[in-house]
Amino acid sequence: MTDFRRLSLRTGATLNVALAGDPAKPAVIFLHGFPESHRTWREIAPLLEDDFYLVMPDQRGFAGSDRPQEVEAYKSETLIDEVFALADKLGVESFALVGHDWGGAIAWGAALRSDPRLTRLAIINAPHPVVFQKSLIEDAAQRAASQYMTAFRTPGFEQAVEAMGFPAFFEKTFAKHVDLSKMPEAEKQQYIAEWSQPGGLTAMLNWYRGSKVVVPPPGVSVPLPDLLLRAFPKVKVPTLVIWGMKDTALLPLQLDPLDALVEDLTIIRLPDAGHFAPWEAGQEVAAALRPFLAAQVAARAPAA
Repeated sequence: MTDFRRLSLRTGATLNVALAGDPAKPAVIFLHGFPESHRTWREIAPLLEDDFYLVMPDQRGFAGSDRPQEVEAYKSETLIDEVFALADKLGVESFALVGHDWGGAIAWGAALRSDPRLTRLAIINAPHPVVFQKSLIEDAAQRAASQYMTAFRTPGFEQAVEAMGFPAFFEKTFAKHVDLSKMPEAEKQQYIAEWSQPGGLTAMLNWYRGSKVVVPPPGVSVPLPDLLLRAFPKVKVPTLVIWGMKDTALLPLQLDPLDALVEDLTIIRLPDAGHFAPWEAGQEVAAALRPFLAAQVAARAPAA
């Protein structure tokens, strides 16, 4: 059974948080991406809640959480801080982290801090920051697939969406990625209701506007940023990457260089899933997550 709490964090934001499972069991924090909410995990949570304590926030700017309108409120460091602030608020001493899309980007960043409270990392269709930035500069296909990010950053994009209508924006957002006939009408209406809240769309788009990722226009030569020219720390926490191979926004080439950036890496490819794998292929994702998260539990267990 899912419970909901509004939690005011030391980062200054109040988040709407869905909680499921027994708090005495190992904690797993789930981070959704754009343009979603805690409901990203609607297919997965019932399959895992008997074994884990599931913490599923609406991240700042989304759904039932605070929606600051300033771009500065969405800096990656602030969003990463919020993960640990949420754990502190709930009294969670250690946790695994599961992230999809933008939630995965924040999860990668959290893992790069090497904070001992984070014991395990699972990523679903979210690229490592170094691999993603490099691909945007060197790979024409990924650069072309990511031009929507430039559109989302454009001042006044909200007004363009409101002019076309939220139902049309829903179609544009999802139709290229999933078979919408498989989504219940109630889910569609839930998305639209959340996006159309006062300031809701601006808050969501500010995740793109606050990001330092460089998305060059097609056909333009751009030098590699300093970030890619210096040594970059490895992710040391055990990491599972689950990838829907039909993702047309984040191409599977994002998987190729990960071995050099993650010390303990497992990759599971889902050939029939796309970008929204957490609910498009919920059973497959849960089946991949369960043993990975259970291994964390076994590693913590005292020797007999």
